[in-house]
Amino acid sequence: MKKLICTLLSLAMVLGLAACGSSGAANNAADAAPAASAANSAESDLAYIQDKGTLVVGITEFEPMDYQDANGNWIGFDADMAAAFAESLGVTVEFQIIDWDNKVFELDGKTIDCVWNGMTLTDEVKAAMECSNPYFNNAQVVIVPADVADQYQDVESVKALNFAVESGSAGQAEVEALNAAYTEVADQATALLEVSSGNAEAAVIDFLMAKAMVGEGTSYAGLIDTVSLNSEEYGVGFRKGSDLAAALNQFLADNADVVRATAETYGIADALVEQ
Repeated sequence: MKKLICTLLSLAMVLGLAACGSSGAANNAADAAPAASAANSAESDLAYIQDKGTLVVGITEFEPMDYQDANGNWIGFDADMAAAFAESLGVTVEFQIIDWDNKVFELDGKTIDCVWNGMTLTDEVKAAMECSNPYFNNAQVVIVPADVADQYQDVESVKALNFAVESGSAGQAEVEALNAAYTEVADQATALLEVSSGNAEAAVIDFLMAKAMVGEGTSYAGLIDTVSLNSEEYGVGFRKGSDLAAALNQFLADNADVVRATAETYGIADALVEQ
């Protein structure tokens, strides 16, 4: 009998400890849930920018995408859409001029939150950033003085030219593919200035920029675009894994009428990629 009682007491103690262990595990799991949620929140770029209240946009001077009006305000298709997107998230937009060659470092270092500046969706860009869907079609085009343009109407004829190109740009990549001589400059606007001043024989810039800045009635009436070197698409770049890319895709799809109206304002609606 004593042996039976001892056995029953031992069994009761084991069951009690098991129950305590189960309760502890449940409590631990409950405690872990908020921690996991907090971790997920910490990894959200959307939460990060909403918490600080600003969306910092990395740009260069690039008409008609990002450029300043007479009052020093940033305007252009990309600038206007960035401001509208920021407003939809409940934050303000800030524009920061960057060295285009260092755009990934700026992004990863959180000195900017996105690159929104007529950025070509190259394989390198897509590997380094979380990119939006394409929103514009574009090409890299050769810019030369209008009075010699008849001499440079095909790819072979431009290979001997000395180019000015924006450092780290798609234009630089195209000139390198030509095995042509070139000088790196800070941005595409400077590349045009180099050709206009005679310091370079040609430049390679984005077709959409060429539409706004070269030819009759523009800032560079004495320059003209001739050869198209490729075809490409623009996208917006965020930090790798960022949930802001999906948020922007949804915003562009939900506001298609605003997107088109903004593109029409800057005369580039014919290159728009429908979302």
